[in-house]
Amino acid sequence: CATTASAFAPSASFRPASALNAVLKQQTGQSSLDPAVIDKYNALPFPADSILAEYVWVDAVGNTRSKTRTLPAAKGESVDSLPKWNYDGSSTDQAPGDDSEVILKPCRIFKDPFRPRSDGTDNILVMCDTYTPAGEPLETNSRAIAMESFTDKDHEEVWFGMEQEFTLFNLDERTPLGWPEGGMPTRPQGPYYCSVGPENNFGRAITDAMYKACLYAGIEISGVNGEVMPGQQEYQVGPCIGIDAGDQLMMSRYILQRVCEDFQVYCTLHPKPIVDGDWNGAGMHTNVSTKSMREEGGLEVIKKAIYKLADKHDEHIAIYGEGNELRLTGKHETASISDFCYGVANRGASIRIGRDTDAEGKGYFEDRRPSSNCDPYLVTGKIMKTIMGPEAPEVAPMNKAEA
Repeated sequence: CATTASAFAPSASFRPASALNAVLKQQTGQSSLDPAVIDKYNALPFPADSILAEYVWVDAVGNTRSKTRTLPAAKGESVDSLPKWNYDGSSTDQAPGDDSEVILKPCRIFKDPFRPRSDGTDNILVMCDTYTPAGEPLETNSRAIAMESFTDKDHEEVWFGMEQEFTLFNLDERTPLGWPEGGMPTRPQGPYYCSVGPENNFGRAITDAMYKACLYAGIEISGVNGEVMPGQQEYQVGPCIGIDAGDQLMMSRYILQRVCEDFQVYCTLHPKPIVDGDWNGAGMHTNVSTKSMREEGGLEVIKKAIYKLADKHDEHIAIYGEGNELRLTGKHETASISDFCYGVANRGASIRIGRDTDAEGKGYFEDRRPSSNCDPYLVTGKIMKTIMGPEAPEVAPMNKAEA
């Protein structure tokens, strides 16, 4: 008899049963599984004394990764109780193959909306940052960089509110939801922003599912809306204080991707996913307010902060997201990437002061430059470092007639 592995291989003429062929497509796993099958396993109870902890981290290009472990339930009560973990950094471009271990350090706990339970115990999502075995933060550990800006600044009570835009595509990764395959909508921008109706709003069920999942998780998500380009959506996170803004925004992105996984829809954070035609890009406008900005005389504090941001414009642009030059063109509610300007109620400016803030003489400002794919740790940390820095020359506001 034959002694090689090939002797056990099916012959070239082998074909599965014809009845099975009629049921299964050649390509499987590309559509949602039968809910009845999933529910059978979801109905199984969790052990009362154990939890599932999903450790989430940021990889070399800013995407989230995760893996799960079983822990005693008591370990999930605080970050300090959670053990460190590790992963193969050579598979995420964060370590060489001959020294590939990367250490995960838990930073923030959220409830897991994908594995709910009704026994009074919560499975958890754990936001982590990344270190070498020697305890040094990885070069890609932007959370550690941001922490340097927030350390010893608790008295500033800096609030961040972030407006995360994203674009939903079919799984071909070429056709946005609501667009004809290989073509463009027959109607220009206008009817899609904050819209209703099947001809205007594409992806509401996905955004609403993400919204509820974030609320369940404990993320301070404050709203959602349809955006200007069809297939584009937005949600807002905040106000959050200090480094927690980055933790919450990054975990919200993880939840968004998990929801899109369930809906089998491709989500991109690219700042200009459609470059042809007259379509808006996608940003992560970042609203900022320190304690002194919210007190009497705060508007002058805001203006001084804006002058500092103007002085460091190029430094901010350098870390405000990949491909941002495609979005910051001076069109489609953006300022030019090359020029800094600010104004009241001016969505064509780099920095916008709201009319309420201008009228009340205190409040917040909005940095409209960060792209949708920016790193929220780098953005919030850089803003904090700049506005806490030395005074800068005064900058004249953009003429309102040009707004």
